[in-house]
Amino acid sequence: MPVGLPEFVDNPENRCPVILLLDTSRSMTGAPIQELNRGIEIFKNEVLADTQASLSVEVAIVAFGKTVNLAQDFVTIDEFTPPVLKADGLTPMGEAISYALDLLEKRKNTYRANGIQYYRPWVFMITDGAPTDNWDEASQRLLAAETENKLLFFSVGVEGADMDTLRHISPPSRPPVLLNGLDFRSLFVWLSSSMKRVSQGKVGEVIVLPPVGWGQIST
Repeated sequence: MPVGLPEFVDNPENRCPVILLLDTSRSMTGAPIQELNRGIEIFKNEVLADTQASLSVEVAIVAFGKTVNLAQDFVTIDEFTPPVLKADGLTPMGEAISYALDLLEKRKNTYRANGIQYYRPWVFMITDGAPTDNWDEASQRLLAAETENKLLFFSVGVEGADMDTLRHISPPSRPPVLLNGLDFRSLFVWLSSSMKRVSQGKVGEVIVLPPVGWGQIST
C-alpha cells in the first residue's frame, strides 16, 4: 500500500512548483490590482486546459503590501481557487523574497519525504514600486539559490517600478522585464505556456521558453 501524504498518493506526477510573488501595495490600487486578479484567473484556466500541466504545476501566492501574506499555499491547479487580492500598504519586498525562499525549501522537503520528483522551481515576482525594506540579504540568498540551480527567478516591473533595483535583485542572465501597460493577460498566458512546456519535459531538462511579447527586457 502506498505510504505518503494523500495528495501524492492520489497524484504521484512530477511537480512543477511556481511561487507568484505579488506586489499588493497601495500603488496597485484600481486598474493594476484588477488586471492582476484577472491575470491569475487566466493562468489557472490556461494550465487547467492541459491535462499533464494540471497534474504537475503547483502554485503558491505570496502577496506583499500591508503585510507579507501567504495568499495561497502550494496546490495543484485543479485544486487552486484564485484569491481576490486587494491593494494596501507599502512594499516589503525583501521580507517577501525571504518568505518565498523559506516556503519553497519547505515544499521541496515535502516532495523529498514523499518520493516526488520536481522540476526546478520558479519564483515569479511582479511589482510596480520600490522596496520599502532592506532587500540586500534576501537578494543575496536569491542569487545564491539561482547560482546553485535551486530555482529560476523572474521579475516583472509594472509602470512605476524601480527597474534599477530589480536589475540588482535579478540574476544577470535574466534581467527584469517591464510590462507593456497593464497587459497581465498576455503575461499570464506566457507563464501558463511556459509551465506546460516544463511539465511535458524531463526533470533537469533545459526547456526553450516562448518569446516574451508582453514586455520589454530592461538591461
